Amino acid sequence: MIQPPSLTGTAPRATMSATSHRAPIHASRKKRLSRGFTLIELMVVLVIIGVLAALIVPNVLDRADDARVTAARTDVNNLMQALKLYKLDNQRYPSAEQGLLALTAKPTVGTIPPNWKPYLDKLPNDPWGRPYQFANPGVKGEIDVFSYGADGVVGGEGKNAEVGSWQ
Repeated sequence: MIQPPSLTGTAPRATMSATSHRAPIHASRKKRLSRGFTLIELMVVLVIIGVLAALIVPNVLDRADDARVTAARTDVNNLMQALKLYKLDNQRYPSAEQGLLALTAKPTVGTIPPNWKPYLDKLPNDPWGRPYQFANPGVKGEIDVFSYGADGVVGGEGKNAEVGSWQ
C-alpha cells in the first residue's frame, strides 16, 4: 500500500500490513510475561533481602536500647524533681526506709513529714520493668536515684550501665 504524496514535498513511503509482523512479537511477549519467576530469581531476591536484614536489624535493635536509656534518664530526672519538691515542703528528703514511695503515699515509718502532699500519681518502673532505686544518703550525691540498667545488676557498660541522678 502506497501513501499519497504529502504536501511537504517528501516522497511517498510504503507501509506494511498491521497483521504481517506484529502478531508473532505480541504473542511471544504475552507468553514471556505469563511464565512467572524461576527458582534462581526467587533465590536471588531472598539473598538480597537477607543481606539487607543483616545490615539493618542490628541498627534498629541498638536504637531500642538507646531509647530505653533515654527514657530511664528522663524518669530519674522527674523523680529528682519530685524529691526536691518534697524537700521544699518537708525540710528533708524521705529516709532510706521511706524510699520513693513517700512521693505517692504519706510515710508511716520514720519521721512523718509535716506538710506532705502527693508528688506523683504513681511510681514508674524503669524501662526494663524493675523499680528505680533510692539511696539516702547517696553515694554520688546528697541522694541518689538510679536504675541498674538492662542487666539489673551493679556495674556494666553501654545498655547494662547504671542510669542515675549523678549523670
